[in-house]
Amino acid sequence: MTNYTGEGAYIVISLINPEGNYEKTLYVKGDDDEWYNTVESWWDFYGKKRTNIDAITGATISGGERAISIIEIDDDKLDKGYKLRFESAVEDQEYYKNDVEFEITSQNVKSKIEGKGFIRYIRMMPQ
Repeated sequence: MTNYTGEGAYIVISLINPEGNYEKTLYVKGDDDEWYNTVESWWDFYGKKRTNIDAITGATISGGERAISIIEIDDDKLDKGYKLRFESAVEDQEYYKNDVEFEITSQNVKSKIEGKGFIRYIRMMPQ
């Protein structure tokens, strides 16, 4: 995370299909569902259904901290136009719909991608 002050960030990792639509929630950092609506674009997708989140949830992450999250992506999504989107929001601060967003390619899953908001960078480590 970048060095910012304030509350912990809510981060949602989503699988975006080739048409640019949400397909699946892969991970949510922030386990207090009262604040999920601050992740605005994802909330438009998830909040209408209000089904159980189909992802792992964990605590928020604060400025300057690091976190490791394990997400599962089916091999059939690789090099097929799917994307990973990392959205971030901090209480009484900004919301970044595309803090990090990239296509799931053989090259990108081995790289480091810089964030545009609260996320300093994402480093993928395929297993």
